[in-house]
Amino acid sequence: MSQNIQVPATAAATGPFVLPPLPWKDDALAPHVSAQTISFHYGKHHKAYVDNLNNLAKGKPFEKLSLEEVVKATAKDPAAQGVFNNAAQVWNHTFFWHSLRPNGGGAPTGKLLERITADFGSLEAFKTQFADAAKTQFGSGWAWLVLDAGKLKVVKTPNAETPLTGAAKPLITCDVWEHAYYLDYQNRRPDYVTTFLDKLVNWEFAAQNL
Repeated sequence: MSQNIQVPATAAATGPFVLPPLPWKDDALAPHVSAQTISFHYGKHHKAYVDNLNNLAKGKPFEKLSLEEVVKATAKDPAAQGVFNNAAQVWNHTFFWHSLRPNGGGAPTGKLLERITADFGSLEAFKTQFADAAKTQFGSGWAWLVLDAGKLKVVKTPNAETPLTGAAKPLITCDVWEHAYYLDYQNRRPDYVTTFLDKLVNWEFAAQNL
C-alpha cells in the first residue's frame, strides 16, 4: 500500500468522509495492545475526528476533495486549522493502523533492510533512533520512518502534524498520543514504544511504501 491511504468511496451518513475499517480484528494485537484500547482509540477517538471533519467541511469546498487533498490544502491556512487537525488525524490514524500487524516486529527483509542498514548503520541503530524520537516527542504526536531526498530518516511531529504535507514520504508511524497506550501502559510510554518496535511494527507495509 502506498502512502496514498485510500478512504472507502461509500459516503458516511453524516458526510463524505468515512471511518475506514481496521486491517485486523480489534483483539488481534493482544496482549500488546488490548481490544479495550482499540475500542477507545479507533471506535471513539478516530471516529470523532471523522465526525468532526464532516461537520467542519459541510457546505464547503472541502467536501469535494479527497482526504489527502484536504490535509494538504489546509496545512498552512490558519483559518482552516480545525479542518486540518481533524483531517490530518484521520489520515495519520489510518496510516498508523496499517503500521501495526499481529505477530509483527522482528526484522525487515530485502531492500528495506538494506536501506535501513545503509542509512542508519544497523537495524538496532535505527530502532534506537526511532525509539528516542517517539519517547522524546513532548506531549502528543507521532514518530515516523520516512524516505526524504532518497534517504531513510526518523522524524517526529507534534499533535496532528504529518509528513504528508511536505516532501518526505512516510513508511511507518507510531502514535504517541496518550490515548494510544494509556489503558495498557499507563505512563510507561518507553515500554509501549519498545513493544511497537519488537512486537507490532508492520515491516511489510513499510516495504510496500518504500
